[in-house]
Amino acid sequence: MKASKWIASLVAGAALAGSAFAALAQEQVIPSMVYRTGPYAPSGIPVADGFADYINLVNERDGGLNGVKLRNEECETQYNTERGVECYERLKALGGTIFSPYSTGITYALIDRAPTDKSVIFSMGYGRAAATVGNIFPWVFTAPATYWGGASAGIQYIAKELGGKDKMKGKKVAYVYIDIAYGKEPIPVFQNYAQELGFQLELVPVPAPGLEQKSIWLQIRQMRPDYVYLQGWGAMNAVSLKEAAAVGFAREKMVGVWWASQDSDVQAAGAVAKGYKGLTFHGASKDLQLLKDLKKHLLDKGKASQGGKHFGEIGYLRGAMNAMLTVEALRAAQEKHGKGKVMNGEQSRDGFEALNLTDASIDKLGLKGFLQPLKLACDNHLGDGKIQVVQWQGDQWKPVSDWILPENQKLWPLYLKDADAYAREKNVASRSCARS
Repeated sequence: MKASKWIASLVAGAALAGSAFAALAQEQVIPSMVYRTGPYAPSGIPVADGFADYINLVNERDGGLNGVKLRNEECETQYNTERGVECYERLKALGGTIFSPYSTGITYALIDRAPTDKSVIFSMGYGRAAATVGNIFPWVFTAPATYWGGASAGIQYIAKELGGKDKMKGKKVAYVYIDIAYGKEPIPVFQNYAQELGFQLELVPVPAPGLEQKSIWLQIRQMRPDYVYLQGWGAMNAVSLKEAAAVGFAREKMVGVWWASQDSDVQAAGAVAKGYKGLTFHGASKDLQLLKDLKKHLLDKGKASQGGKHFGEIGYLRGAMNAMLTVEALRAAQEKHGKGKVMNGEQSRDGFEALNLTDASIDKLGLKGFLQPLKLACDNHLGDGKIQVVQWQGDQWKPVSDWILPENQKLWPLYLKDADAYAREKNVASRSCARS
């Protein structure tokens, strides 16, 4: 081949490579760390489906985010910390900047890596509660709720049901939890409330994965608690409901955290689940414009995850909400750093800290009444953390409380104390933030 032809081939090849790179550059990788297999799959699958469908909807309906296509990249963690870290590394290598681990254990494992990698860890309603403090944890976001906030809202609700906080003295609350990091996270808050209000707190750990609980519920029957607060996960939740029924403990006296109150939990338990109550940081209504859009653009066209098997379930909606907050953070980042551009890690973080969902913007997203306004900032990666209680009617969840504001005046000193301890242990300097 003549030299001129060699040069022509190289130029053509470079042009092709350049066009391919340009195409890739207009594609934002959205990591999705899932667990569709294993004992926790009943909780993980609907969430993964909702997340994937929302990302797909943005592409199908809107042509992407300001022209940038979104690519949902799944990696199976099986809710295992080691596998979760492997997934993180794989997805980071593909260009991911925002990671939702869906595991407190995986979240803890990634917190130390995030500053070096400039990766956003979005632990929506789970993970390390103190990561709410953006000054110390600049790369981790806990919005819109923490397990500590859940414990606060749960105790407030139980107190109201019993006639007020002054009626809590001498009562007994059993905290039934899966014996892993996720289950242990809110224990200090429950202990503080027990001391303050004078009720007896019974800690009832359930060995993971929680498939055998007969002896545990016999113990609970002997304890005779006034209420049970359940923080289970996956197949454990249905087992808890069945065993509660077997020993005659009223499901109306059980309140589960949001990850213990999905459709999969109560459906697997069957008729005995009726009356069970759960916390949620979003509504349970299926009458949403967003669902109508998902049906029109995906379900009716055969493009919904698993043919829409979990379409509209509370876990599905939660996954869609996670994806929505991710997309809106990227939208806010583009507003600051350039519309139609792929955002890197630092820019993605800027987007989260600029996130401001008002009633008007929530309505525009097709989620009117589904969630409360949310505003994040450099120093506050949570928002105000409002929570609602819903009850299973046998075929649907129905709200049985107003939105409950966690007692943040009690929680924030705990967030700051734990964040300060982390900073001293890891030699992390506090970031300067304007007070929000």
